[in-house]
Amino acid sequence: MEKILLPVQGMACGHCEIAVQDAVRKLPGIKKVKASKRKKEAAVEYDPELVTPEQVKKAISDTGYQVTE
Repeated sequence: MEKILLPVQGMACGHCEIAVQDAVRKLPGIKKVKASKRKKEAAVEYDPELVTPEQVKKAISDTGYQVTE
């Protein structure tokens, strides 16, 4: 398992956090995901053999939030 911390812009409420978490959880190989509007980030633990950081970023972006580098 590997961990990444992604800066996420646009989360304003608890619903936003849940939307990000739900989108990431749908990907294969996700063990844990915790989005925080206060910290403006998403912490993701994943299996690199099943999912890439790029796929995680795309899932968040497709939900309407911006992953900043």
